[in-house]
Amino acid sequence: MASPATMSPSRLGQINATGDADALFLKVFAGEVLTAFDRKVVAMSRQMLRNIDHGKSASFPATWKGTAGYHTPGTQLQGTGIKANERLIIIDDLLVADRFIANIDEAKNHYEVRSIYSHDIGEALAQAFDKNSLQVMALAARASATVQGGNGGTVVAGLPALSAVSASDFEEAVFDAVTALDEKDVPEDERYTFCSPALYWNLVAGSSKLFNRDYNPNDNGGYSRGVINTVAGTELVKTNNLPKTNVTTGPTAYQGDFRNTVGLVCQRRAMGTVKLIDLATEMDYLIEYQGTLMVGKYAVGHGILRPECAVELSSWAVSTSGVSGDVTS
Repeated sequence: MASPATMSPSRLGQINATGDADALFLKVFAGEVLTAFDRKVVAMSRQMLRNIDHGKSASFPATWKGTAGYHTPGTQLQGTGIKANERLIIIDDLLVADRFIANIDEAKNHYEVRSIYSHDIGEALAQAFDKNSLQVMALAARASATVQGGNGGTVVAGLPALSAVSASDFEEAVFDAVTALDEKDVPEDERYTFCSPALYWNLVAGSSKLFNRDYNPNDNGGYSRGVINTVAGTELVKTNNLPKTNVTTGPTAYQGDFRNTVGLVCQRRAMGTVKLIDLATEMDYLIEYQGTLMVGKYAVGHGILRPECAVELSSWAVSTSGVSGDVTS
């Protein structure tokens, strides 16, 4: 039987058998990036978020407590003033994670690589988001009050170095942190404790109280499951992106010396993020390079909102310089 001169292939990437042959493939790529980002990012839901359609920054208003007083019969009520201020968060440059796959390499490879690359893009963007956010949280704990007469952040100092912190050391520091938050009238809901994986597993293995039913009548995880849900009423969040180096590059607003940072205890209002361009993806075949370029991107800015809602757990000595917030031991 003679072969036909031409074939009519079914293009799996076309919509209704017309148009761009990669249209549907692009959606798969985007979905994989979004899924990887959502699974990895831990800081986004634990702060204030705002989306803007245009502009380079956004302002967050802040007010401080008013006063109450006794009324003298016959006198006119004229109102009492409340101090106010604002925090301005500036959008950073466009952050991108890009991967290029050469046709010849993809043809020679013995396993499918596009899903691996798209997953990696999502994870890279999530890691950058968390790193910047947690650095801002630490800086918030060191900052002075947003409103005159208000409270600044708190540094609980005097802990051992991160590699030497015991479960009991960390538990005690978290209780000191929530005490500081209570004394500054910080809301008791949506409080979080961020720690490294090593410290998290030290708590699982070494805590004598977090699993004890006399101290925790309700289920707080379990030794056999390797889970601790809360410490001192705060949700315990395990992350590899807690700052631990002297950061001198990148946006100035995120720079600082974090070599003594052991953990963070924050309420959601401590910091905020402004989104100009939400997480987006692009993929294009470049004929001149004989390969496919895959890009994930977003444009956001992170900034301090309410320093009184942030506590840094630190191995600094009590006499710490360069900190505008309260330092305790």
